[in-house]
Amino acid sequence: MPDFRPRRFDLIAFDWDGTLFDSTKIIVRCIQRAVADVGGAVPSDHDASYVIGMALMDALAHAAPDVPRDRYAELGASYRRHYVAHQDDLSLFDGVLPMLAELRERHHWLAVATGKSRRGLDEALGSVQLAGVFDGSRTADETAGKPHPRMLHELMREFGTEPARTLMIGDTTHDLQMALNAGCPSVAVSYGAHAPSGFEALRPQAIVHSVAELHAWLRDHA
Repeated sequence: MPDFRPRRFDLIAFDWDGTLFDSTKIIVRCIQRAVADVGGAVPSDHDASYVIGMALMDALAHAAPDVPRDRYAELGASYRRHYVAHQDDLSLFDGVLPMLAELRERHHWLAVATGKSRRGLDEALGSVQLAGVFDGSRTADETAGKPHPRMLHELMREFGTEPARTLMIGDTTHDLQMALNAGCPSVAVSYGAHAPSGFEALRPQAIVHSVAELHAWLRDHA
């Protein structure tokens, strides 16, 4: 790896759903339909969106507390079935590809830290032709679910970066809390799963309201 220290951050880690990938509404609907399939009380849009970013089983358990544990596997399978049926309808937010290309030109290392499974992330990366854009990634099923800091700890070890030079970008309080737990600065995006009212307490460097605004912040501050 080149010994190059761009500006402020060597490593920039992105959440996936709701941060780079425009998937929040479909995930909410898939959670709700999966809970209905197993006879649970269907969560509200707010409750279903709150769990986005968590590991799948933790998310479904939180969203469907009345579903018994011995039906979690069925619940998870139902969610995956609904999601797969709609995954071709999903796309990157406008502006994501040029933002990532510019960051690579500036020699930042780019990574994904997501609550998705490894299989789910690999399928998503392939579906939007991003297989070569990221230098590394970690998923909840191979590390630990957010807000546990293990994803960021492993990425920092892989790239030899310090917490102060590692930036986490995400759309949920789970992302920002994970960054705090890892000792890393963060940036919050308000266009994803969580309302920005909960972000300030987790001390992000900035709260941005579009990919264009995120791109501009990274250009000026990263």
